Amino acid sequence: MKTKLTLKQEAFCQAYIETGNASEAYRRAYGAKNQKPETVNRNAFNLTQNSKILARLAELKAEHAKRHNLTVDDLLTELEEARQAALKASTPQASAAVAGTMGKARLLGYDKQIIAGDPDKPILQNITVSFVVAQKPQS
Repeated sequence: MKTKLTLKQEAFCQAYIETGNASEAYRRAYGAKNQKPETVNRNAFNLTQNSKILARLAELKAEHAKRHNLTVDDLLTELEEARQAALKASTPQASAAVAGTMGKARLLGYDKQIIAGDPDKPILQNITVSFVVAQKPQS
């Protein structure tokens, strides 16, 4: 069931799913070219706290996950395969595979972790993952 939103709210949700950035989504949906960055950030944050917006974002993420038949387990498997390849590779090319997997995770909203709050209004925290490719010692 699609959550009822205004046209601008729906545009915000679509742009947020596309970009992963609430401020950019707000600029696109609300035409905020003349607003100060602080105002854009505050308004974007307020939208992300709206229960209808949160519900619609969850619907869109579920649609994307279903359409791509992708689960958290799939992402974990890909990450592990890329990690293993990175450990075995003589060059750091496997990091590109890891970056691709993390990009898919971000698109699906799997790069956020619920840290506190009501299940209907979770407080999300971005997860940052860094990879370092170790070089083999020279003999």
